[in-house]
Amino acid sequence: MKLQKRITRQEERRAYRVRNRVRATGRLRLSVYRSNKQIYAQIIDDEAGQTLVAASTVEKDFAAAGQSGSTVAAAAVIGKTLAERAKSKGIEQVAFDRGGNRYHGRIKALADAAREGGLQF
Repeated sequence: MKLQKRITRQEERRAYRVRNRVRATGRLRLSVYRSNKQIYAQIIDDEAGQTLVAASTVEKDFAAAGQSGSTVAAAAVIGKTLAERAKSKGIEQVAFDRGGNRYHGRIKALADAAREGGLQF
């Protein structure tokens, strides 16, 4: 049986507050979701309501490499992959939406790798 993390009201409010500040910038939004086993990142156009670019540790090529999705190294790989895909679509500037998570560990590693890959935020 899978156990799901129960999200508290405080966590919901924090994520909502961060997301609204990021949306107010008018830029494309780099949204990050972190679970205990995986990490997901996507670049979203809020005006059109579309996901333009996405990368995660559940993709076949990442899973074939035999890496765990819950490490800082995996987050860095996903950040670099997302930046490469964004650059190929002509996306250079985004706003970072950490989704209520603290800016450290896997979230920070993903952001740093995306910056190294050429994204500006």
